Amino acid sequence: MQTVTVDLGPRSYPIHIGSGLLVEPDLWTPHLGNGQVMLVTNTVLAPRYLAPVHAALGDRRVETLILPDGEATKTLATAERIWDALLAARCGRDATLIALGGGVIGDLTGFAAACYQRGIDFIQMPTTLLAQVDSSVGGKTGVNHPRGKNMIGAFHQPRCVIADLDTLRTLPERELRAGLAEVIKYGLIADAPFFDWLETNLDALLDRDSRALTHAIAVSCRTKAAIVAADERESGVRALLNLGHTFGHAIETGMGYGAWLHGEAVATGMLMAADLSARLGQLAPAAVDRIQALLTRAGLPVQAPASLDAGRFLELMAVDKKVQAGQLRLVLLRGIGQGELRADVDSRPLRVLLEQFPRGP
Repeated sequence: MQTVTVDLGPRSYPIHIGSGLLVEPDLWTPHLGNGQVMLVTNTVLAPRYLAPVHAALGDRRVETLILPDGEATKTLATAERIWDALLAARCGRDATLIALGGGVIGDLTGFAAACYQRGIDFIQMPTTLLAQVDSSVGGKTGVNHPRGKNMIGAFHQPRCVIADLDTLRTLPERELRAGLAEVIKYGLIADAPFFDWLETNLDALLDRDSRALTHAIAVSCRTKAAIVAADERESGVRALLNLGHTFGHAIETGMGYGAWLHGEAVATGMLMAADLSARLGQLAPAAVDRIQALLTRAGLPVQAPASLDAGRFLELMAVDKKVQAGQLRLVLLRGIGQGELRADVDSRPLRVLLEQFPRGP
């Protein structure tokens, strides 16, 4: 097992990474406090993991809420279902929520915890690669709106994160590959040697080699933990974690939530950001080729959807959390391992990129 700490003073918390951790209650039950416990999961994961987690809790009474699966579930209406369940169980401010699932369950449960009685504790138990390296860490919680992804939310840090590698054994291949997009992102924004390592070890990751996965998850979490510790509420450097997300969120919203997995949209978005960086003369074309080659090897899309033209892309990108004073801010690259946030990108090269970028189905 490896442990990474998110250093936020009195709100610091551990990220435990290893196999069999869901049934190691000594790691996470100390974070439950003395109040009631409610476990939130979905219809796909409940048959697999509810029983062992309940067994790990022993005789402790645990309320359970099982939600539908999928990105379309990530709405205010679903969050209200969690609040209804908490109220029905008469949970107080000393209650703890457990989010057992991927990014949708983690974001929903964290948002519900942030709002219920102005904030209760929660624990993240991410079951997808993407959630283990990204969404479960850093305290961003929220739900989608028809006009934009993650537009309603709150910063609310978990008490701990339990990343059990055993949950990745049954992860569908498409979701494993989608998670690799966020892993690749960390190499692109801040860690060129890690990007080199990914080029060498990608096949081992696709084969779900436990040693390779542990290393990739730990490096990703260490990078994110350092950035979050420096800028918890995204007033500066934390925006680098959004490489590819402005383009990617536009794809997710424009295509309908769930049509593209989040990591798939981010993969195409990262390549679009790299392409734009090269068009602006700040990234070598050879670096763009390396990025595209690694994404392609990972089985991730490298073409934008044909149904989103440049005008629609720009319309959707304008509804982005990084927009300030009406100015779109983009995360671009000056090299592999060198991300930067720019608010001075002229609209003309951006439109040209959106008009010329390769389109797929």
